[in-house]
Amino acid sequence: METPFPNQPPPYEGHNLYATDVALQQAVARAGAAAATPALERWGATLGAAATYVLADAANRNPPQLALLDRRGERSDTVTFHPAWDVLMRLATAEGEHCAPWDAPGPGAQAARAAMYFLHAQVENGTQCPLTMTYASVPVLARHGAPPAWLPRVLARDYDPRPLPIGEKRAALIGMGMTERHGGSDVRANRSRAESLADGTWRITGHKWFFSAPQCDAHLVLAQADAGVSTKGRPEGELHRSAEREGAGVTCFLLPRILDDGTRNAVRIVRLKDKLGNRSNASAEVEFDGALAHAIGAPGRGIATILEMVQHTRLDCVIGSAGMMRGALAWALHHAAHRVAFGRLLVDQPLMTAVLADLALEVEGATALALRVAQMFDAPADASDRMLARIATPAAKYWVCKRAPMVALEAMEVLGGNGYVEETPLARCYREAPVNSIWEGSGNVICLDVLRAVEREPAAVAALAAELDGARSGNALLDAYAATLVARLEAGAADPAAGRALTQAVALALSAAVLVRHAPSFVADAFCASRLAPSAFAGAAFGTPPTGTSLRAIVGRARGE
Repeated sequence: METPFPNQPPPYEGHNLYATDVALQQAVARAGAAAATPALERWGATLGAAATYVLADAANRNPPQLALLDRRGERSDTVTFHPAWDVLMRLATAEGEHCAPWDAPGPGAQAARAAMYFLHAQVENGTQCPLTMTYASVPVLARHGAPPAWLPRVLARDYDPRPLPIGEKRAALIGMGMTERHGGSDVRANRSRAESLADGTWRITGHKWFFSAPQCDAHLVLAQADAGVSTKGRPEGELHRSAEREGAGVTCFLLPRILDDGTRNAVRIVRLKDKLGNRSNASAEVEFDGALAHAIGAPGRGIATILEMVQHTRLDCVIGSAGMMRGALAWALHHAAHRVAFGRLLVDQPLMTAVLADLALEVEGATALALRVAQMFDAPADASDRMLARIATPAAKYWVCKRAPMVALEAMEVLGGNGYVEETPLARCYREAPVNSIWEGSGNVICLDVLRAVEREPAAVAALAAELDGARSGNALLDAYAATLVARLEAGAADPAAGRALTQAVALALSAAVLVRHAPSFVADAFCASRLAPSAFAGAAFGTPPTGTSLRAIVGRARGE
């Protein structure tokens, strides 16, 4: 019987997201994480199931709700979630997405977890926020002596959303509170103040403009630490003006949501942010009214302490954006392979083939870079890879996160009007895509970080030069591009206004180097010709690869053929 709706692609749902991604499989293997293949195949099947896409849709159509007061009119500051959120969180925590490299360390552990996170990013992104922050908090909590009850519960492969004291929890999630209304990225200007108490705890008074995510069991926050100076009754402006003369310094604190006696900590939620994307997750503006907290790290060293966490959250920005890009491409490839237009399948229309191939090059470059950076985090602290990560992480964060919205937009256009409506996840992906570019340092902040590393850390520059040298003679365009880039880096201080161009060049060179060493030549050569050649314009619209590019082979590889 003829279908009443011919020329409609079959449902995309039901694919194993890992088994159909050749580039990811190969990246996992070369990062030393091949032992994780069975687990990644199971996770890819779970995420690709139709039921999981239904959960993702429900969690985003039913965002969290804030109840400031309980039925008696007393403050409750309760955030409630749709049941779909809890199911998604339970699936991810059972896989160890928030803790696996710390709970079961070993060769390839970070790369395996990166692949897990990459797959998750193709389906639902709001749940990734608390998972990332919890994952990134572990090195800080372990290194700086968090209260003993916390770390075992952070490492538990379980999900326990109940608002209970930490001693009564099966598992715990950690959030972050860094930015304030007047300072934004300039956290040194923070005005929240912490007063030390006789029992070694602190009381924090102030606010956070972004508090992610308020449902977490504790947050790592920054505040100005006063040595025994009372903040009670003093205006915020006076506190800020007196910071230097009282010896205050930005310090990191662990601030629990529920205190040991079962009462709520003095964290008042002002509102939940009405965000462009990431709508399944809660982000809040809060005020602290003498909230109890524990110092993490040395007083006055809060920025250095929190940066240990930020390096890992930036890694997840790269992985998550690359995963979103892959998810958008996969939907576009599926549609084009089954939709007929003007008498031919879309995938066989020359202009569409060029667009899909160019998107596939972008996604494979991002995938290769994301897994290579994750591999750097597997290296010992004194290894060259860890030096390289100092430049590679922010550079990858800048470039991959900038490209994600463009990939999402182009993939949406492949589906036409069907991509623009909410029945497919591409509209949601497009809304989600900008967040990783903004979170944990927007573009200019990230580029300044790269410039500082270039100026102050010659070992990082040397590691980058060695990484690029490893691909020498594999592609003439890369050889020339790398030589110019390394000369610029070794020359030292760069014009700050050129920070974006330099950061982009680092990311493109690293991506190309991985592809030249490990990808098929038709992929690596096309990537270099379209992104590194003097005539290439990396910001051009997708679908403009150089003449002679092996378009069908690139598209076939992206489809898993």
